[in-house]
Amino acid sequence: MVKAFSVTDIGKRRQLNQDYVFTSVLPLGNLPNLFVVADGMGGHKAGDYASKYTVETIVEEVAKSRKKEPIQILNEAIASANSFIRKKSREDINLDGMGTTVVASTYSDGILIVANVGDSRLYVLNDRITQITRDHSLVEEMVRMGGIDREAARNHPDKNIITRAIGASNSVNVDFFEIALKPDDLVLMCSDGLTNMVEDADILKIVSEEGTLKEKAERLIKAANDNGGKDNIAVLLMSPGEEEGHKPFRKTDRLPTKVNW
Repeated sequence: MVKAFSVTDIGKRRQLNQDYVFTSVLPLGNLPNLFVVADGMGGHKAGDYASKYTVETIVEEVAKSRKKEPIQILNEAIASANSFIRKKSREDINLDGMGTTVVASTYSDGILIVANVGDSRLYVLNDRITQITRDHSLVEEMVRMGGIDREAARNHPDKNIITRAIGASNSVNVDFFEIALKPDDLVLMCSDGLTNMVEDADILKIVSEEGTLKEKAERLIKAANDNGGKDNIAVLLMSPGEEEGHKPFRKTDRLPTKVNW
């Protein structure tokens, strides 16, 4: 049975929480479950609006979609959210320029499908921690081009500049990934308020300790705040466990595979 827990925290420096999460282990539309994390950006209230209404639009679109393929369902839902945010930013000057990251996933019979825009992340944790998503950020592009190494990227002054976001342009390019999970794997979805404050190795150590998903998530939030809490923090933990009753998306042994769409 799939289990999940999600939580957001304002952190120690922000006046407003612009992170937003959604968790459903029960079927939603033609998806067997749905997990979403969004990290908003913009002026006062704008980032809060962008993340909240992006997630709510995705949930609404997934619930009413008649499509069968999870990638198509998620892609169309995210595109609708992008259009909605663009429309609202044009209608209200106070929301002009708002945007948000989004990472979403759905799981069935050993296969996790992941959609990503921006620099919020999805990890798979077992005896190691593996980042599945690829950050859409200026610094990540510099790393890929060999301009800086991974260690320098962590504290680079431009690390918060993202290259893709919901609401940034009239169309949105979504990355999709397909991951084979084992029952004892743990999935972590989070905003950069966690990953900027807590090293990957420490994240793995924290979630490897005994406890419920709620306790593990709360320990991650505490670690981020103990290390400075410079941003809002969103954490969503999902355990696939032994699952029955859902038709698999497709058979695969690949981990992970980026899906072209």
